[in-house]
Order: sequence, then C-alpha cells, then structure tokens
Amino acid sequence: MNKITQLFNIQYPIVQGGMIWNSGYKLASAVSNAGGLGLIGAGSMYPHILREHIQKCKKATDKPFGVNVPMLYPNIEEIMQILVEEEVRIVFTSAGNPKTWTSFLKEKGITVVHVVSSSKFALKAQEAGVDAVVAEGFEAGGHNGREETTTLTLIPMVREKINIPLIAAGGIATGRGMLAAMVLGADGVQMGSRFAASVESSAHDDFKKTIIDLEEGGTHLTLKELAPVRLIKNKFYNDVQELYAKCPTTDELKELLGRARAKRGMFEGDLVEGELEIGQIAGLINDIKPVADIVDEVIAEFELAKKEVTTF
Repeated sequence: MNKITQLFNIQYPIVQGGMIWNSGYKLASAVSNAGGLGLIGAGSMYPHILREHIQKCKKATDKPFGVNVPMLYPNIEEIMQILVEEEVRIVFTSAGNPKTWTSFLKEKGITVVHVVSSSKFALKAQEAGVDAVVAEGFEAGGHNGREETTTLTLIPMVREKINIPLIAAGGIATGRGMLAAMVLGADGVQMGSRFAASVESSAHDDFKKTIIDLEEGGTHLTLKELAPVRLIKNKFYNDVQELYAKCPTTDELKELLGRARAKRGMFEGDLVEGELEIGQIAGLINDIKPVADIVDEVIAEFELAKKEVTTF
C-alpha cells in the first residue's frame, strides 16, 4: 500500500479529476468501482443536484468516493452542509484559501485534499491542516494556475516543501505518465482529460469526440485576467483572441465570456460557441472507453514501464 491508497482506502493511487460537466455520479462510481477514487464535480451542480448525485453514487458503489468543491461557489455554506448531512468522507477543495473550510471539514471526520498550482500554496495547504495536496501543472485542462509551471517541474518543487501525501495532476493520462509523476515525488496521480473521454463521463458525445480528434497544440491557456483556463481552439477561443488584439478591459472580457458557456460547450455539445475545457494530453487520447478498461490499461502500462525502466 502506498500513502494515497492508504489514505483513501483504494486499490490504485489514481484519482479522477472532479471536472465540471463531466463528473457526475456515473463517472465517479465507475472510477471507484475500478479501484481508483472517483470524484463528483460539485462546480457544475446546484446544491439539490449535488445531493442527488451523492445519494446515487452511494447506491452505485460501495467503494470510497469524494466530492470536488471549488470554494468560489456562490452557495458554499449550503454545499458544505450537504456534504456533512450526506456523510461524504472525502472532500477535494480548490479555487480558494484552504484555511476557510479545512478545520470545519476535519472536525466532521472528513479527509480533506486541496488543489494547488505552486509550492507556495502547497505549503499553505499543509499549514491549514489538509491531509494531502493535488499539485496541478500548467498542462491541465480547465482552470489553472497563473504561473504556468509545468508538472515536470512543479512536482519535485512541491515534494521538497511538504511532507504530506502528494498527488500529481496535469498532463497524465497513461501508465507511463503515472510512473513519471511518481518518480518525480508524487504518491499518486489525478487524471481528468482521460476520464472526460470515457463512456461514463456526463459530457456531451460531441465534446468527447472532439477530445479524441484533438492534436498536439489544439489547446491554449487564456483569460488570465478573469481566471486562467485551458481551452480547445474553436470559434469562441478565436473570438477571445480577436478581442485581446484590441487590448480589452476585464469587463469586456467578462461580457464576451457571458454565462454558462462551459455548460453550453461540454454538456450541451455546442462546439462552436461553447467553452471547451481539456488538457494538453488530449493529443494522446484516441478513443472513448469504459472507465474499467481505462484503469486496467493505465495500470498494465504502469507495471510494464516500471520493468522497462529497471533495464536501463
């Protein structure tokens, strides 16, 4: 058993990213049933919908699962209350100060993990009392750190600063990627994009097909003035770049972004005007598969890569 499998009581040190519009109870329970840790993505759910997904997830798996909560959420107090009422045992927090909710959750016996993009914030999370951190490199899809630190450099830098368990994220979708992250000092990995392109992901089929058709260089980190986000280059992305050419104000960027654009793209399948969030590793994802097959493949490749490395 390693630190991550022990902490979460799971078979493999693989965590599924709690991605908005992708991570409903079907995906979370499938990952947990396959031996990893599934996460329900609260960021795209109204409180009553989140409660429903937690209840359905409990029926779909008898294995541990968690909930990912972006702390910028408008109904954050209500969300936290639901997590306690529904006896969720594992919570991943992101997009905010870990001090705000960690002690509240820990007092309720909940295991808390915080997502960071720098060693400075990893240290703050450790000081706040979290049980583990996810260090997410610049390659990751969706919302990202402003520093543009890649996973290859971020993981060893974070490892140097903290002594609690470390989960690597950003650019990991294969067994080889998993081994590389662990050699760099991670105790486990979090994969988002690979699970977005799974049968059980709640994303629209057209979005999933776009992921597997994507080639190297098909994404870009943008909108740093609002919240940095890695997007697929589509018409909406091109509109953002055209606006940048005019040196826009923050308000003008907000006006272009509007509301519910991520839902429109990933959940409703508007590939033209939607916000399509995915990681750079999408260039290496070539098929949509059941979660169980994805996990089996990753573990088989991880074991094979370990053997190959020992022959050097």
